[in-house]
Amino acid sequence: MKPLVWVYSLYAIVVFLVIMLLIFPFVVIASFFGRIKGGNMILRLCRLWADSWFPLIGIYHKRIYESPHDRTRPYIFVTNHISYLDSAVLVKAYRQPLRPLGKVEMAKVPVFGFIYKNAIVTVDRSNIIDRASSIRVLRSILSRGISVLVFPEGTFNTTHQPLKDFYDGAFRLAIETQTPVKPVLFLDTYSRMPYTGLLTMTPGQSRIVYMEEVPVKGLVMADLPALKERVYTLMEQKLIGYKAAWITPKNN
Repeated sequence: MKPLVWVYSLYAIVVFLVIMLLIFPFVVIASFFGRIKGGNMILRLCRLWADSWFPLIGIYHKRIYESPHDRTRPYIFVTNHISYLDSAVLVKAYRQPLRPLGKVEMAKVPVFGFIYKNAIVTVDRSNIIDRASSIRVLRSILSRGISVLVFPEGTFNTTHQPLKDFYDGAFRLAIETQTPVKPVLFLDTYSRMPYTGLLTMTPGQSRIVYMEEVPVKGLVMADLPALKERVYTLMEQKLIGYKAAWITPKNN
């Protein structure tokens, strides 16, 4: 099976790059329109990219809404992080104005990095000043009615448990701006492309679960640990319930 997986993965990567090069001139033009207007234009171009790429490589998406979802209001989306494919799926999944928070290192990749840094808010987690600057940008974006997305685990979950520990940032931002937290689960990106490498892709389904929002109205910073624990527990229980493929039962 491995040779077939490699061939399929190479095909998927080539198609990804071809579409990227086709939209790149339009991204460059959009970048001149500023962080908000230009960013929204680039996000729409990235959606076109995803909407073209996934059908061509045989990955189909299913959105599962566990409660009504209002696309007209801003949220702080928190999503599990288990695959290189997560970044592409999030563009496909969220059909509303959005700015993800992502690692600054990816902005160094030629061509892709230009699109990346103009479509998202970058952060260098090792730099406290850069982290603070990123939070200020996210606050400004939320004030414009645009949702933000954070991977609260910070990096790939390689623990073989439902989730790894969460950082405080998303929940601090939620309390500061009184913006509800909306947990979203990517159930199948690990199966479609494990974090172990790029040549591991397989076609198939990609389920996206929109959980019920967690309100933060009236919460203060003293409530941050409880909010983080609540969201963690809700997501953990759902991932176990959906039998996420990366979970290995703990030995008693």
